[in-house]
Amino acid sequence: MDIGVEISLYPLQRDFVPAIREFLGRLNADARLQVVTNSMSTQVFGTYEDVMEALRRELRTTLESLQGGADKAVFVMKVLGPLAPA
Repeated sequence: MDIGVEISLYPLQRDFVPAIREFLGRLNADARLQVVTNSMSTQVFGTYEDVMEALRRELRTTLESLQGGADKAVFVMKVLGPLAPA
C-alpha cells in the first residue's frame, strides 16, 4: 500500500535552518522514497512500510540531536492513503 505524508519541521532554536536541511538531506538520501519539498512543507511518498520506517528513524535522529540542550522541535504531519500505484 502506498501513502503520502506531508511533514513540516519547526526547530525551536535561533539557528533553525541547519536542522531542517539535515533532516531533508537524510530523507532525500533514502532511494525508496519520493520526496517533494516546497516553501511550506515536504511531501514523502512510498510504501507504507518504507515511509513510516524512514520517518521513525529520521524523527528520532533529529530529536536526539537536541537532547541535553534547551532546544526542542515540532513536527507537523498529515498522512494520506492509500494512494493508487504510480
